[in-house]
Amino acid sequence: MLTSGDAVARTGLDAAALKPAECDVRRATELPLDAITIDYEGREHLPDEATLETLAAEMDVRLTIPVRADGFDPLGDDAVLDGLPASVGRVLVAGHPAYLTDRERKRTVAPRLGAALADAPDAWVGTESVERVAMATGATQFELLTRSTTRDLRGLRAAGFDGTVAVYAPTVLTDDEDAVLDAVGGYVARRNAVASALPEGAATDASATGRAREVLLAASDDFALVGTPEEVGETVGDLKAAGADLVVGYPARGIESFLG
Repeated sequence: MLTSGDAVARTGLDAAALKPAECDVRRATELPLDAITIDYEGREHLPDEATLETLAAEMDVRLTIPVRADGFDPLGDDAVLDGLPASVGRVLVAGHPAYLTDRERKRTVAPRLGAALADAPDAWVGTESVERVAMATGATQFELLTRSTTRDLRGLRAAGFDGTVAVYAPTVLTDDEDAVLDAVGGYVARRNAVASALPEGAATDASATGRAREVLLAASDDFALVGTPEEVGETVGDLKAAGADLVVGYPARGIESFLG
């Protein structure tokens, strides 16, 4: 019988992205993977130092660092950074506005990325909303999967970019349409191109019908990794053939869907 762990192994994913507001990140050691990233979802959900040290002793761990947030600001209050274990890597991001105050959102990103990289040269840089700034750093690019990612990767490599690129994508290891929509329908519906194509007021979960359902399912293939483990594996292989070095999957149906 195929277990979840066997399924994940067959996808070719290099790491899992965990959200500490959704799961106990200590369960990462049960994953059939050697690396994780931990998303930032507010200070109240930040794993403690002991948890991070324990995880880092067994696998490659990277923590998302919102460089504009108090406690993480390399040009201001960096008290949280001082408490991070040296064994934990970093993913530097502008920070999701939902987790930032109005004052934090107004802070400039570029000088903070520069200062943060000076302190942690091996950090990855999240590209969402700051693609040009991220590229200018020369650090590992951490990109969200979009419908243009494969084309963009080929273009980057053809232009001579030889830096490391990691691609992040919500991942649903099933071809059941209802399960896919329940897991990522709301996520893909927030992409601008998708939102503009959806009928006004349309449902975005498994209850979606007609035109809305067609749009959401097509978008799920563009902005997420969905399908059987073999189908996801083919997409992961295509991304790597186009120039991605690493593919990081967020278990959109919960961490249990990635466990053995």
